[in-house]
Amino acid sequence: MISILYRDDSLLIVDKPAGILTHRTQLAPDSDVAMTRARDAIGAWVWPLHRLDRGTSGALAFGLSEQAARTWQEQLDAGSIVKVYLALVRGVAPDAIELDYPVPKSEAGPRVPARTAFRRLWAGDHCSLVEARPETGRFHQIRRHLSHLRHPIAGDSNYGTGWFNRKIRQSTPLTRLGLHCSSLAFPLPGGPRRVVAPLASDFAQALIALGAPDALVAAASNGTLAR
Repeated sequence: MISILYRDDSLLIVDKPAGILTHRTQLAPDSDVAMTRARDAIGAWVWPLHRLDRGTSGALAFGLSEQAARTWQEQLDAGSIVKVYLALVRGVAPDAIELDYPVPKSEAGPRVPARTAFRRLWAGDHCSLVEARPETGRFHQIRRHLSHLRHPIAGDSNYGTGWFNRKIRQSTPLTRLGLHCSSLAFPLPGGPRRVVAPLASDFAQALIALGAPDALVAAASNGTLAR
């Protein structure tokens, strides 16, 4: 099963749980993927507009036809769809910073321009909760950018820090990548629409275990932290 956050004639947004891929790949031909769950939930074919890593939870968008997918993909590429992520990171992150640092567009591709805006929402003991707004869509962009800033995401085995990952695993319920796609905002004829994905329970409980205020965790869960 998968929770539907939004649906109209051309667009479907679901709440992807951590632990499953967005779609099958040659290297990971999993049978249980978000794309299949979304298709089964509505009884129709779907076309992914972007990708969330296996360990990432949150809002994931699909087009409901090939033409709709192309149209929405153009909106994504143009920056008309605003994606907001929450990340649990090592150390005290900057209050706010915009990073323009090239990363690969695809796994084996060349480096291309990539931009992400970050702001710190809360800082605890050797950790921070950060909001990330990627302006481009590159391979592991948020993970690579936070690692470049020396504030890697909790549970990141590729770009993270061993001692910090162990600390989070041992002291909180979070045993996967500490990254959540909190919301998607997209244009509609009647005005922009923002869809929020509730913060996954393991992420929320990790923040509580690390000492984050209940009000902040609640705001992170219902999407009211976003500006």
